[in-house]
Amino acid sequence: MAAFPSTGRPACLSVTHETAYRYASPVELAHHVAYLRPLETPYQTLRDFELQIEPRPSSCIDESDVYGNARALFELLAPHDFLRVRAVSRVCVSPRFAGLDGAGGPPWEEAARRWRYVSGAPYAPESEFVFASPYVPLHAPLRAYARESFTPGRGLVAAAVELMHRIHRDFTYESNSTAVSTPLLEAFEARHGVCQDFAHVAIGCLRALGLAARYVSGYLLSEPPPGQPRLVGADASHAWLSVYVPGLEAGGGWLDLDPTNDLIPGAAHVTLAHGRDYGDVTPLRGVIRGGGGHELQVAVTVEPDAGSPR
Repeated sequence: MAAFPSTGRPACLSVTHETAYRYASPVELAHHVAYLRPLETPYQTLRDFELQIEPRPSSCIDESDVYGNARALFELLAPHDFLRVRAVSRVCVSPRFAGLDGAGGPPWEEAARRWRYVSGAPYAPESEFVFASPYVPLHAPLRAYARESFTPGRGLVAAAVELMHRIHRDFTYESNSTAVSTPLLEAFEARHGVCQDFAHVAIGCLRALGLAARYVSGYLLSEPPPGQPRLVGADASHAWLSVYVPGLEAGGGWLDLDPTNDLIPGAAHVTLAHGRDYGDVTPLRGVIRGGGGHELQVAVTVEPDAGSPR
């Protein structure tokens, strides 16, 4: 059986993610939720994390959401005309899919039957990711597109990886070509978008076949062109997806796929959070009173952390 090659050696990375809002008029009060603390998992160790908020919030609570993600809830009760949220993380990531058997996993139909309703059956947390969600409705064109890879009796891993290859081949990555509000089917039919769209399309295809697929937010270490310095703040947050493969030991059964880059994530991918779609794990969102218009600036830097042990 053909096996996937190693996805890299363990890596320790430093991530700085800064978001700044400048408001046209003072904001009287604000309530925000931040998903900026990387997950701690068997393959990802968070060595250090600091969340800096200006102006200083009236309160800030750290908690876990229903999917086990870390989030911060903070509020500002005094008038302010700017908001700066800076998250600094030091993370060590180990590749978890090295040696993955491309022919492994059950036939995809068998996996899909796992999620069919059976009266009295025990609850399976993966079933949360089988159904439509606000940003990923179920559409017949997505099912038809997925069927080209998911032929009768084909193994789930091979079919899902081929779907990733096809999305990467058929879709064009174009910065700013879509917005958060762009409907999934519109991005699918236009065959272009950003990493969020690539992930949503793949998730929609998998769920349309009755499979469990979830959205993953995080960061990706990208290498600058030869001879060029790494630019501080020039990186961006990233998104990919994972499909549940019964019996897969790596990743707790979840196989990560990055259709934007056409690869299985390794040690260069830092996982922030996972949910049904982007709306569950938006890095920073909130409700404000006042403010009028605003200017937004986001800067992300991902680089090797020379200070962390290898």
